[in-house]
Amino acid sequence: MHDNPKKFDRIVAILIQLQSRKVVKAQDLAERFGVSLRTIYRDIRTLEASGVPLYGEAGTGYSLVDGYRLPPVMFTREEAASFIAAEKLMQKFTDKSLGESYNSAMFKIKAILKEVDKDWLQHMEENVLMQQTFPVTQLSVPNALGVLFSAVAEKKCVNLHYQAFDANQASTRIIEPVGIFHDHSNWYAMAYCHLRSDYRQFRTDRVQSIELTQQPFTKQHQPLEHYIQREKQQYPTTRVRILVRADKVRFLSNDRYYHGFVSETITPDGVEMVFESQNITEWFPRWYLMYADYATILEPEELKENVLKIMERYRGHLDSDDKITQSHQDLVLSRVKKSKENPQRLLDWDEVSKKL
Repeated sequence: MHDNPKKFDRIVAILIQLQSRKVVKAQDLAERFGVSLRTIYRDIRTLEASGVPLYGEAGTGYSLVDGYRLPPVMFTREEAASFIAAEKLMQKFTDKSLGESYNSAMFKIKAILKEVDKDWLQHMEENVLMQQTFPVTQLSVPNALGVLFSAVAEKKCVNLHYQAFDANQASTRIIEPVGIFHDHSNWYAMAYCHLRSDYRQFRTDRVQSIELTQQPFTKQHQPLEHYIQREKQQYPTTRVRILVRADKVRFLSNDRYYHGFVSETITPDGVEMVFESQNITEWFPRWYLMYADYATILEPEELKENVLKIMERYRGHLDSDDKITQSHQDLVLSRVKKSKENPQRLLDWDEVSKKL
């Protein structure tokens, strides 16, 4: 008896999902609702028995007959609240073009809410704020993400003026965007680059100008995940283990995933953290140095050596600063001594500054 409401809600949700996509696989439905394939097949038969026109192919999935639509579904308060959270995230994590499109969609969503829910939602909206801490794209290119989304969907090439990280000046590229992903607080396009004749990542905040062309893709591309995994294989990782004081481990929680965090184990001596790092020469040791006074490197030895090299370079800078300070003092004393020997000669402080 208690299962009936759950079954009804699930069947309605399946129907909504069928309306939202061209083809829906039974396995995807089973994973979403946490039920068996047999249960999904029974739910599909229930929909068919109630008059919903469905057709399906083995190995492909289920689809609604083209043109069949139900009246708009009303949102609950909780669902509407989730849109507010999404809207705030869109304002922070997407560019101006996509943000404006989402705002337009939000007006349409709010238009179908009950009056009491509109007031409730407005009060909530006014009191939710997300601070913008970094630019998503170049300020002069407010539509970069929007253009890339269109290119992926329409399979059209993009003309890009791009400033690579290791280049002195921007270059013009023709790219075929395979997909868009967000990583380490930045948006990236994975694309086939005609200039390099290979797949590359392009960070949206380095785009100088962008234009969607009418030129179709020249290649048949694999799904985005294929190229992300390929990138990971091209840059092998090194296993790192560090032992952190138990009362300090929380300080490493925020950005540990940026450095390949895998797992942690509580031990009598502290918390042992395991990483798969792509760069133990610069990135990981510099991050580790922020917590070095309460974290011990267990492995590898190479990481310890790299940390020591950075510390030695820093020590060299300190010694250099001390030498500059001493030279400054010696020069000033020399000038003072000469001015005492020759009262007519004044101390030329500008000349002192130029020699430092």
